[in-house]
Amino acid sequence: MRELDILLSAYLEDVYPRASEAQKHAFRELLTLADPALAAYLLGGRIPGDSTLAGVVSDIRDRPHA
Repeated sequence: MRELDILLSAYLEDVYPRASEAQKHAFRELLTLADPALAAYLLGGRIPGDSTLAGVVSDIRDRPHA
């Protein structure tokens, strides 16, 4: 899904390099999810139960998009 690629690539380029190890781990965990789960979190407004993962999802969703 192109929208997910855009969101994830922007986070990877702009935020991931300076993220904490816990945030990096959560982002890598996020990447293991199937597209429907990613879409539910990043486009559909669902919130993950894990607080660190939820923080990364929030950071990705709240970033300005071109």
